[in-house]
Amino acid sequence: MSKTLSDLTRLSGVQVLDHLEQEVAVPVIADLQAQGDLIVIPHDLVRDDVVLPPDHGWRDVPPEGLDLLRSAAGGNPHCLVAEPGTCRWVTHIRDGSGLSLGALTTTRPAYLIHPEHGGSGLAPGTYVVRRQREGTGDVRLPRSFNRRRLGARLVAD
Repeated sequence: MSKTLSDLTRLSGVQVLDHLEQEVAVPVIADLQAQGDLIVIPHDLVRDDVVLPPDHGWRDVPPEGLDLLRSAAGGNPHCLVAEPGTCRWVTHIRDGSGLSLGALTTTRPAYLIHPEHGGSGLAPGTYVVRRQREGTGDVRLPRSFNRRRLGARLVAD
């Protein structure tokens, strides 16, 4: 059964902006998706670049959810919410791009909620969660780019 934005705010405690429709069903998809500065990628698409630990370091997502990223000022969390015992999260992964916050695997739909962006749903599967990068700072690139450095910085909205 799909969740509404109202269901997700009740579970996570994350309040969303008033202009977002609270009773609309949050879509659940199994493909690449973004929520503001987070990009959720099916692991199969980045398997050559991202290595997940077999079992060590994974933890269950608690019923109230798990903050994956907050803005620089500490607000606007991206919160991962799932039914108890259905979703696990790990941060100790090897990612050649250096953009990953972690990975999740879920056996039932899991959801992301954010005050400005609302909700998005993840179908059962394994996903890598990466941050957005924009061109103003200095970021190391993977070996495939010969370790050149470009002006870029990570974004947290």
